[in-house]
Amino acid sequence: MNSGTKYKAGDVILLQMQFSDSFKVKTRPGVILFEEFGNLVVAGITSNTNMQGITLTKKDGMIKNSVIKLNYIFTTTKQLVKKKLITLKQKKKEEIYSQLSTYTKQLIFAK
Repeated sequence: MNSGTKYKAGDVILLQMQFSDSFKVKTRPGVILFEEFGNLVVAGITSNTNMQGITLTKKDGMIKNSVIKLNYIFTTTKQLVKKKLITLKQKKKEEIYSQLSTYTKQLIFAK
């Protein structure tokens, strides 16, 4: 996709990502948490609805039911984005940031 394309928090994108357990690069969906200077901070999305996270449904605009994995956050570049799929509604974005805040506090203050 054009590196001049603007992305914003709540955009669900399809991007090339390398998995931490291999050198393979796969095309996977993710949701942008924020963008700054061409870098995108993204939470991974899985279609494995048994995983913990925030549910995305067809009602949200997804092709299949999915889960935003707040325990899988990474930084990537706009050059690795294949395309923007949808933009989440404000209520869903608020749910992401609320749960992300709670999750982060649990990690920071864990004994």
